[in-house]
Amino acid sequence: MSYHFNTKAIRIQTPTTDEMEHSTPLFLTSSFRFDNAEDMSGAFNETNDHNIYTRFSNPTVQEFTDKMVALEGAEAGFSCASGMAAIFGTMMTFLQSGDHILSCASVFGSTHTLLTKYFPKWGIEYSYGNVGEEDKWEELIKPNTKMIYLETPTNPGLDIVDMEKVNKLAKKHNILFVVDNCFATPALQRPIEFGADLVIHSATKWIDGQGRVLGGVVVGKKEMIREIYLFCRNTGPSMSPFNAWVLTKSLETLDVRMQRHCDNAEALAKRLEGHPKLSMVKYPMLPSHPSYEIAKKQMSRGGGLFTFEIKGGLESGVKFMNSLKLLTLTSNLGDSRTIASHPASTTHSKLSAADQLAVGITPGLIRMSVGLEYVDDLANDILQALEQC
Repeated sequence: MSYHFNTKAIRIQTPTTDEMEHSTPLFLTSSFRFDNAEDMSGAFNETNDHNIYTRFSNPTVQEFTDKMVALEGAEAGFSCASGMAAIFGTMMTFLQSGDHILSCASVFGSTHTLLTKYFPKWGIEYSYGNVGEEDKWEELIKPNTKMIYLETPTNPGLDIVDMEKVNKLAKKHNILFVVDNCFATPALQRPIEFGADLVIHSATKWIDGQGRVLGGVVVGKKEMIREIYLFCRNTGPSMSPFNAWVLTKSLETLDVRMQRHCDNAEALAKRLEGHPKLSMVKYPMLPSHPSYEIAKKQMSRGGGLFTFEIKGGLESGVKFMNSLKLLTLTSNLGDSRTIASHPASTTHSKLSAADQLAVGITPGLIRMSVGLEYVDDLANDILQALEQC
């Protein structure tokens, strides 16, 4: 029987033990025992599916993974210690010296560092394609291009990449198509429906939703996940069972949380658009967004983040941040509490000024991760802080 998204998020669960628990159990163990030498040998030779060691597999981690696989409409998945572990593990599974990766230009700061600082040391080339110019990405394809990687919406600019166009390009050239779906979550967007081979999440963000634990996951085609599993099994970026237990419970409320995040973010973006202290407000479901039509095609709603540009640049941006009384200043996003950040001086500070501007990060850009609080309280805090600028 086929079940709704919400039912899958709640009802996929580890088989009940002899204790007959109702809530999902936590298997906090480093290893698993065997009844006899034959069973142990079979586990290592993969003639049975017995758990061996939590770095390889764990029932609690598998429950979380199975839920993410179902919610994204994938075939299989593997969970990692963090979102960056999932990104690194995926890229290193399929890339080697002499290969080339094409990425959208606007990516998370640590992903940018991976591509620009570490990959050249290992002989892996990279190119950046501008968001909104997907028709020109074919010019960046090389004979050694093995992967196209993108975020949509992007971090922090909330640009929208046309996945349908990128998928056609990837399939034409037989290139692996990988999407970071962290900002939207499967509650709002499912990249596999637009042709993605693999989908990555930092579960630390909206999946957890309360700023408690780290986690990452990659889902997609079974044969590809098998290769990622083998790489990560031997290199060690496995997810903690405790973190998986927190995350699998979080998924039970993902949809209802994301709807409230979207309600609040959209209301704030509409209220702030046209404010005299702002030169720009950006939210995927505002008609003023440059890729509004693509966002409507790919996403059911606009997500829990919006950005705005404060007139006066860096000085005004800093003054705004320091004037907030309710909102939190922290490096995370996707929390139940609303978070303000200044990308130019934090998450993307390692980019040069020119590189920041190239991906839409201006000195006065503020990124808002909108929480679950009463929206008028959030609006009042933002408006009073703007008055100080």
